[in-house]
Amino acid sequence: MTHPDGAPAGTTVLVVDDHPMVRAGLKGLLDNTADLIVVGEAASGEDAVLVAAAEHPDVILMDLSMPGIDGVEATRRIVDADPEATVVVLTSFHDHDRVRAAVTAGAVGYLLKDSQPGDLLTAVRAAAAGHAPLDPRVTRALLPRSSPADEPAAPVLSPRERDVLDQLVKGLSNRQIARALGISERTVKVHLGHVFRNLGVNDRTSAALWARDHQY
Repeated sequence: MTHPDGAPAGTTVLVVDDHPMVRAGLKGLLDNTADLIVVGEAASGEDAVLVAAAEHPDVILMDLSMPGIDGVEATRRIVDADPEATVVVLTSFHDHDRVRAAVTAGAVGYLLKDSQPGDLLTAVRAAAAGHAPLDPRVTRALLPRSSPADEPAAPVLSPRERDVLDQLVKGLSNRQIARALGISERTVKVHLGHVFRNLGVNDRTSAALWARDHQY
């Protein structure tokens, strides 16, 4: 993007982590690209909220485990102040409860800290484009486990409900889904209600996780 103050065009990123070496590594990786620009760093949740409000970055890479205000609460405050904020969580594999909480707080995606550099760059670009980057290793771990004997029959969705679910998995909003399918936002909401009930989930993220895990 082109900024009115004459700053270089590109996707702006805020890096949040309480470890200086981690922040330095992420900043170096991001700044070594032509299209990604680090416009701020924060070592705490408190600082993240302040820098996000001042810089309005396109994407916020958010650590979860920090002293004081952690990444979950920082995400909640940032999204409450700016519903258009795009937060991508950076987490370790064992942090499932915090990942769930961060998604509930408004994070659009999550990545593991041991992701390949190229995968992280791709995820930042995808988040900036309005998609929801989800590391499949975390996605599988977040899904409820059941034994084969307890596995329910595949839910039956209408062709239109499947179309809506496909668009949801791509990370599109209700408005974007309506535009893509040529239907009203109200109709999208009705279809999503049916999808949630048929899948036995309560929200968009859980529906997307279910669809990806079951290759539906």
